[in-house]
Amino acid sequence: MGFFSSIRNLFRDEPKPESPGAAETQGSHPGESAAPQAPPLPAEPAYSPPFQTTTDPWPLLPPPGEAVQETPPALRQPEDPLPAKIEQAAPFASEQAKTPPAQGSPLTPEQTAMALALREAEPRLSAWLAVVLEGVERADSLLWERVSFLLTSLEAPQEEIEVFIGAFRRWLEDMEYEHLDDFRSELQYRLALALDLEDEEDERSRLMMKLSAGLAKTREQIARNLNALFLPGRVIDDAFWEELEEILIMADVGFETAHALTEGVRRRALAQGIKEAASLREAMRLELLDVFKPMRRISVVNPPEVVLVIGVNGVGKTTTIAKLCHRAVLQGKKTLLVAGDTFRAAATEQLEIWAHRAGAGFYAKGHGADPAAVAYEALDKAIAEGYDTVFVDTAGRLHTKTNLMEELTKISRVLGKRHPGAPHRSILVLDATTGQNALSQVKLFNEVCAIDELILTKLDGTAKGGIAVAVALQHGIPISFVGLGEKMGDLRPFDPESYVAALLGLEDE
Repeated sequence: MGFFSSIRNLFRDEPKPESPGAAETQGSHPGESAAPQAPPLPAEPAYSPPFQTTTDPWPLLPPPGEAVQETPPALRQPEDPLPAKIEQAAPFASEQAKTPPAQGSPLTPEQTAMALALREAEPRLSAWLAVVLEGVERADSLLWERVSFLLTSLEAPQEEIEVFIGAFRRWLEDMEYEHLDDFRSELQYRLALALDLEDEEDERSRLMMKLSAGLAKTREQIARNLNALFLPGRVIDDAFWEELEEILIMADVGFETAHALTEGVRRRALAQGIKEAASLREAMRLELLDVFKPMRRISVVNPPEVVLVIGVNGVGKTTTIAKLCHRAVLQGKKTLLVAGDTFRAAATEQLEIWAHRAGAGFYAKGHGADPAAVAYEALDKAIAEGYDTVFVDTAGRLHTKTNLMEELTKISRVLGKRHPGAPHRSILVLDATTGQNALSQVKLFNEVCAIDELILTKLDGTAKGGIAVAVALQHGIPISFVGLGEKMGDLRPFDPESYVAALLGLEDE
């Protein structure tokens, strides 16, 4: 049963019956108490990755009557345990947080009303946040009480609640945010990742809005012309197909891709007996979705998972790797960021700042050090200290420079020698604004360092958003993320349905 299903059960209409002997078993199984405990105002721990526990950051509790199974000692991370982090966080704790109420304390009238409102709300993160943030205007004790109450109601472990809230408080201090409007979206983003609710409908709607805004310039070119092409009553003829192909080329899809798409839509029209242009819009949508059909792949890796991030100069590679690291930390992974770009001025310092902000570990050597040696030694550290994920940054390089491309082959080979199977993922970062030049980058990088995934940055505001179609169709490499802005939460999983709808202007249909 998924975690979201368990949340639905928690908030079903009927209240949970109080189990016999609940008073004697208080603390061993929070779900068996007659009502949720009043959560303490949490202390703010030292800035460190939240949820660095074992495997699942929000483990499900067993059904009533079954014993809670302890995590096997072999899976526990020996270093930097949570209790130690919380103890170190004492300077950031308020007086109230230092003396939390005893477990099983009765709810206050406000908490009782909130619990009822949460149970009556739709089982969606956005709906729950609307309840707990009612009347909250700024980052103060009321906010921390409300967020803590929500997570306690979802049966999250108290230690992890404190780490989560502490990390968020430190982020607010670093960003100098105070008013709710400044950080509400970031709070929802972090909760969605931590609770594994990123795929719920509300999050997909947020992605759709981002994509729609980002692809506005591209859509102006393609959607307007397609609307004129798919007019009711227009008969499909040779001139129609030529015009469709021209529209796709103008959207920077490229000649080969435009021709392949046009032929695909033509085959669908013949197979379905479509005679009028107005009936072709759905065929066009389905043909585009076929381009992005995901490839099946083996996801199991021997930890730590090693991710090699590559790309040419100026594509936003450093900020992208920081955003990937940020996501991994929020998902409860102990993450190490490796500064493999040892040549660009201030590259190491820039990446170290990002690692600190994300709450990740960091490894670097001096300026001009051998990048392959840096990667090898970083893996030594990652294996010895029990990291879950290692992101290896590399120097931006022109794909036409043979010696620099050969260096990538060396880095990849050295990683494999130190850790079998590494790099487990090689990610190429592409700038969507470069258009057709991205195709040659994919071809040449893939020849020297087999690419597993693509990330398209700067998709917001480009008139060349159709390049995603060209890359996927010509190279068959999946697009894992798209960059839709400068904030940490603006790196979003690529959703073909949302992308195609935004590209064709189908959001309201």
